[in-house]
Amino acid sequence: MGFANLFVVALMPVLKVILMTGVGFFIASDRIKLLGSEPNRHLNNIVFYVLSPALAASSSAETVTFQSFMTLWFMPLNLLLAYIFGSILAWLLIKITKTPGHLQAIVIGCCSAGNVGTLTLIMIPAVCEESNNPFGDPSVCSLHARSYASLSLAIGAIYMWSYVYGIIRLYVNKTIENDSTSETAAESCTELDVLPSIDVDGIPLLTTSFNGTIAKLSAWKKIMRRMKSISEKVDLKKVFAPTAIAAIVGFIIGIASPIRKLLIGNEAPLRVVDSSAYILGETAIPCMTLIMGGNLSRGLNGSDVSRTVIIGIIGVRNILLPLIGIGVVKAALHLGLIASENKLYHFVLLLQFAVPPAISVGTMTQKFQLGQCETSVIMLWTYVIAAFTLTIWSTLFMWILA
Repeated sequence: MGFANLFVVALMPVLKVILMTGVGFFIASDRIKLLGSEPNRHLNNIVFYVLSPALAASSSAETVTFQSFMTLWFMPLNLLLAYIFGSILAWLLIKITKTPGHLQAIVIGCCSAGNVGTLTLIMIPAVCEESNNPFGDPSVCSLHARSYASLSLAIGAIYMWSYVYGIIRLYVNKTIENDSTSETAAESCTELDVLPSIDVDGIPLLTTSFNGTIAKLSAWKKIMRRMKSISEKVDLKKVFAPTAIAAIVGFIIGIASPIRKLLIGNEAPLRVVDSSAYILGETAIPCMTLIMGGNLSRGLNGSDVSRTVIIGIIGVRNILLPLIGIGVVKAALHLGLIASENKLYHFVLLLQFAVPPAISVGTMTQKFQLGQCETSVIMLWTYVIAAFTLTIWSTLFMWILA
């Protein structure tokens, strides 16, 4: 296929995402106000606690079997590498741009977590629906596309709400502790200034005692902080969010044959449970896309986030990570870790490195009450640029694979 034809195939799914996001953007505007701050928060909670878990559970339970999971085993590793490389690049970006402490968690989240759920569920089946797609018969392609996209969503949910959520919470706690330490130090200095200075044989006793106490408190605080950090890492109730737990439950249902026969299929005794979860899950995609549009509209208000940080995040997500993704998939092919004939699977693996930041990062900043305006601005610009770069990368990926 020619490059121009591949470009058209890649453009159609991106246009669908733009149109659906545009609806959310429009109804959240100041003129319409159907998706204002309060409705957005309530809808976000519904997606977080109900719709997204239903989607992750039903999708993984229906499409993931023991055989398919063994065939697609590299996808969890591929996604993990994408998150790790994104985190490393985010750390370098923070050091280079000297990002303020209250924005570091947002930078980490935007660089490490890609939108491997909503976008893949929309884009990959849409690519297959094009008659001139490079992946074969549209009906067969669409069947595999939903399986791959669902697995990407489920695994992404686990990484998102364990790995990324843990890192963001760690940075948020670090920022709060630094602010508290600064306030405590300022208060201590104020108290020291009003106390009389008493010297015995020329030795400032008060200052010496004060410095020694501060050193002991500082060492004790570091020990306590480390113990707290370790305890938080093993606290599974706080680490795993509803979507991640639901995805794990879906995996168990899909892989365990006796449980699968009870819930999945037209003859399953408890098929009504799966059907209900499926209906709820289907509504998650449009709701998440509307929320995405609503969050992006808030980026028009501006914030104090520097252009350098925004450009850096765009460079990481839209340029560096896709290049790294090509290297990862090529290396996996060379080492025989993935089958060479499954081009659609390769395309999904590559696309996981090229998507813009996950909208769930905005959900996390809302829950932590941290830099919501800054997150909206970053999301707005990364998604505007991604409308072009995602089309180009998708075209390039298909051209490489074809």
